[in-house]
Amino acid sequence: MASKLDPIKPVPALVAVALTLIIWFLVPVPEGVSPNAWHLLALFVGTIAAIIGKALPIGGVSIVAIALVAITGVTNPGNSKAALADALSGFSNDLIWLIGISIMISISLSKTGLGARIGYFLISLFGKKTLGIAYSMAFAETILAPVTPSNTARGGGIIHPIMRSIASSFGSKPERGSTEKIGRYLALVNYNTNPITSAMFITATAPNPLIVSLIYDGTSPNQHISWMTWAAAAFVPAIVSLIVMPLVIFFLYPPEIKKTPDAPEFAKAQIKDLGPFSLAEKITLSVFILLLIMWAGVPAMIFGSAFVIQPTTAAFVGLAILIITGVLSWDDILKNKGAWDTVVWFAALVMMASFLGKLGLVSWLATTVGTGIDHLGVSWIVGVIILLLVYVYSHYFFASTTAHITAMFGAFFAAGIALGAPPMLLALALGFSSSLMMSLTHYGTGTAPIIFGSGYTTLGEWWKTGFVMSVVNLLIWIIIGGAWWKFLGFW
Repeated sequence: MASKLDPIKPVPALVAVALTLIIWFLVPVPEGVSPNAWHLLALFVGTIAAIIGKALPIGGVSIVAIALVAITGVTNPGNSKAALADALSGFSNDLIWLIGISIMISISLSKTGLGARIGYFLISLFGKKTLGIAYSMAFAETILAPVTPSNTARGGGIIHPIMRSIASSFGSKPERGSTEKIGRYLALVNYNTNPITSAMFITATAPNPLIVSLIYDGTSPNQHISWMTWAAAAFVPAIVSLIVMPLVIFFLYPPEIKKTPDAPEFAKAQIKDLGPFSLAEKITLSVFILLLIMWAGVPAMIFGSAFVIQPTTAAFVGLAILIITGVLSWDDILKNKGAWDTVVWFAALVMMASFLGKLGLVSWLATTVGTGIDHLGVSWIVGVIILLLVYVYSHYFFASTTAHITAMFGAFFAAGIALGAPPMLLALALGFSSSLMMSLTHYGTGTAPIIFGSGYTTLGEWWKTGFVMSVVNLLIWIIIGGAWWKFLGFW
């Protein structure tokens, strides 16, 4: 019997193809832009449209994009071998493998039960009040963030089941009249923690290395942001956001149950069900500590520059240890579709974004946007704020942070530099905002539909909270973050 076909979705596919053909054939190539760059932009816009419209899964769209770049030769006309090498060049980007390998490593959190144990342990310590439970969830996700590049797996796969079990233990069901007890509040905190922790580390969400790559391509090697630089810059504003966020949501939608004296005992019972701290958990915890030490550059600090360990090298070492010790099997790695999918789509988008820069299109876009803002007669500070607000709130039109970042980050970053903004300040503001904007909608990132879909909040409650938190977070990260980055000498 023939297997059922699962072809491309025709309507979004036709839209993507139409946009590509219109830009390629009908829109005149602007002055100062090469035909090759314009044709690559046509392919790029079509790719983003296909991703937004979900014509195929993002990995499938990426394979089509790689094939089109290779066959059209837009990056290297007349040299098919060089064009193919260009199309595949994204796979040689070490940041892509850093995220892919880190996602593989993070399987051990759920397989061993270590992630759930950390969450319940913190609730057993601080869970006597509803606010304490909220902060425990936020702290647990923060601990997991450096080693879980899938923010969906972290917030939706690890923390959300804990949140639901806590809500259920207090009789708060996902239905009107019941969710108001405690479930609605915890669900909103559960989700709004996710954008903040995603902003904290390069390895906390998959698109962050893409941002680092775009910053590198848009400036110079001197503006390269290391894992430790990113973490240090994010630390203070992130901590402030994590402290303020549960209080803001408590004010917006206060839970009926404010004291939870039984929660610590419930959490201890869940830990007991997990059993004794296993050898697999001990190995996993040790590997995570080792990774943090290597990513933070501790060996080089102690022993000198000869002991510098690249972040991707560290990730491979961590995964190798987990495989050698049997915590993860090779089958576990092969079955992790999310990791391999990320490597493929990441490689395609990084390749296209990189060549848009090399062919001069990003600088042309930046000059165009910058000139438009210049005509307003405002300072670079006001200009950058305008860019930042447009960048963040255009996320209402995106169902993927990756698509949003790929489509807009490079041009907006270059436009801000053209306005005279300090490159590092601009890079950090746009980079961290790329995660913070996730709060806006129930489709803004993969974690959102999981938590929203559990039914604890209405659409209105979700969007209201998301907008308020976007404003609060932007103020914290721009004002407190900007001062912190000034103190660190980043601008």
